[in-house]
Amino acid sequence: MTKSERFLRACRKEPVDCTPVWLMRQAGRYMEEYRLVREKHSFLEMCRTPELAVEVTLQPIRRFDLDAAIIFSDILLPLEKMGVSLSFSDTGGPALGNPVRSKQDVLNLKAIDPETDLAYVLKAIEMTRQGLGGTVPLIGFCGAPFTLASYLIEGGGSKYYKLAKGMMHTEESAFHLLMEKLTDMACLYVNAQIRHGAQAVQMFDSWVGILSTTDYRTYVLPHMKRLFSSIDKSVPAIHFGVGTYHLLPLMEEAGGDVIGVDWRVPIDEAWALLGRRPAVQGNLDPTVLFTSRESIEGQVKDILARVIGSPGHIFNLGHGILPGTPVENVDFLISSVHDQSKLAS
Repeated sequence: MTKSERFLRACRKEPVDCTPVWLMRQAGRYMEEYRLVREKHSFLEMCRTPELAVEVTLQPIRRFDLDAAIIFSDILLPLEKMGVSLSFSDTGGPALGNPVRSKQDVLNLKAIDPETDLAYVLKAIEMTRQGLGGTVPLIGFCGAPFTLASYLIEGGGSKYYKLAKGMMHTEESAFHLLMEKLTDMACLYVNAQIRHGAQAVQMFDSWVGILSTTDYRTYVLPHMKRLFSSIDKSVPAIHFGVGTYHLLPLMEEAGGDVIGVDWRVPIDEAWALLGRRPAVQGNLDPTVLFTSRESIEGQVKDILARVIGSPGHIFNLGHGILPGTPVENVDFLISSVHDQSKLAS
């Protein structure tokens, strides 16, 4: 089996020679190569310039024995083309200059054409596929409707999501209309990424864990079902959220060939909740990478022991690599996953 097959076979729950591994935010500030590029260019400039996005995407592939690349981009980029001003700061994160707070604000949001509005992302995907030369597959991605809606309503990051939940409960028609518009955008965007060379796609619903099961079923599930049913079935689709243990059966109902699991629950318990139907991705706590090699190896052993013997596991962190993560520990983690899963298979 070639390395290029491993990740995609695991997504399809087919046997593999060892557990594939990729890491969310594997291209980022913990790498010196990334920091050197970032010193010369703003984050948005890096996202909007295909040559820079390709370089950053390929940096971890050159450095580590990873089994997949993920295009360097950001989930909020489509919102800018829908009519919302977008900026990033090194300390404060993203900020949206004209939040969506009323039905009229929702009506004012524009429909996008990914082929023109996000052509720079699609070009970066094409160029990255060429740069990878078939060594590993390339993952595209999009923000899921609820997470994007929360950013739009809050105007940036949030701790309590008071505005987003407030609109959801008091302006139901406006909220559903917003979710419909964002679902329309996501359907178009991920399928455009697939046409231009993405070999898998991940839907990031990073904030959905703040919802109850009742609210998820009412306000999110119908839109996520439509989204996943619309994604080109020729590539695997990954459904990822944070703090979603209570939502896992509903996420499985919504769709996705692979369900991402964070570190808050053992991965075998999460898989059991999913009826072991989809593949699973996860689920090392990113802070473990700041500890010793012995600790990393022990955590890897525990995760693999919970899923070994059942095809369909992709090793990943429960969320993205944290700034300041020691590069040598990332390298050790990847080697440990490969070596231990080969011994166990």
